[in-house]
Amino acid sequence: MVTRSPVRSRCLLLLVNDAAFFVSHRLPVALAARAAGYDVHVATAPGSGVAAIVAAGLTHHPVPLSRSGTNLFAELGTIASLWRLFRRVRPHIVHCVTIKPVLYGGLIARLTGVPAMVGAVSGLGFVFVTRGARARLGRAMIALLYRLALGHRNVTIIFQNPDDREQLLRMIGLAPARAVLIRGSGVDLSRYPAVPRVGGERPVVVMASRLLTDKGVREYRDAARTLRAAGVEAQFRLAGDVDSGNPASISTETVEAWRAEGTLDLLGFQHDVARLFADSDIVVLPSYREGLPKVLLEAAACGRAVVTTDVPGCRDAIDADVTGMLVPPRNATALAGAIHALIRDPDACRRMGEAGRRLAEREFAIESVIRAHLDIYRALDQPS
Repeated sequence: MVTRSPVRSRCLLLLVNDAAFFVSHRLPVALAARAAGYDVHVATAPGSGVAAIVAAGLTHHPVPLSRSGTNLFAELGTIASLWRLFRRVRPHIVHCVTIKPVLYGGLIARLTGVPAMVGAVSGLGFVFVTRGARARLGRAMIALLYRLALGHRNVTIIFQNPDDREQLLRMIGLAPARAVLIRGSGVDLSRYPAVPRVGGERPVVVMASRLLTDKGVREYRDAARTLRAAGVEAQFRLAGDVDSGNPASISTETVEAWRAEGTLDLLGFQHDVARLFADSDIVVLPSYREGLPKVLLEAAACGRAVVTTDVPGCRDAIDADVTGMLVPPRNATALAGAIHALIRDPDACRRMGEAGRRLAEREFAIESVIRAHLDIYRALDQPS
């Protein structure tokens, strides 16, 4: 009798900077891939979120990935670490998420002969919203790196909004057939129910994001200060922490000065976003540019009216004047006006929230996002 060796499961390696980001944005996809028969591995930097990855039964590999590292020797060390990981794990598909994993992972996937690659471009990054000659040079360099990283013979690139897709396709000359549009990371609608406001009578406005300049945090603070000076009776909350690894981060000293000023109620990082939104009336995100911000999908699911900016990603997350209002970026005066308009018209605010829930059910349910990812994996996964 001949004993046959067991057939090795098709190996899927997900490469992401931050473990907590993986848990909040990609864990459902990874679990669905495992249920579909893939041997799923996850590579992230050490940190919060790793325990949840391991508890979910996925194989975790720590790699020295920093989001904004500029030390040449450290970056070379990261590349060497990823090279060793790819050679050891021998994935059939590598799925790289966010800028640095796409650039480094794409290059190494080509060099190590990984059969298939998925690149998730969830936003073009800080350099694409920064102005000046240095930023233009940075964009040219990143375009060259993208051209090299995405030159894999068997690649699909996932974009979250059509502006990013068209800009990157134009920059690197990628064939449109290799670009797929998936609107965000999806929302588990059962975890983000549309419930009546649980707070008091005074309107509550909330912004939930990392405390970054390019998220529009300064404009939100200025708009709140304008409205309070005008005697508007509302509570303005800001949920999120500084991000020391990002050059656009608001400083700790600035945050403490805002706390002392008292214009904003500074809540810090909030784990339970659904509860945060249940105790709010209006969700604000005045960002300069996004992929497709998950916080706006969650706001829609929770049935909350939105005020956001007319920029790529943000405008793609709402139905303008139906589920929320659009304002120009970097414009605190327009932001204050839109927030005030919703505060003065609670019926319109409620109607927008109800329409937002319908939008989330139609476009943002996590089940459709999972199906789209599994379809991509199956299309690329041609056994060798």
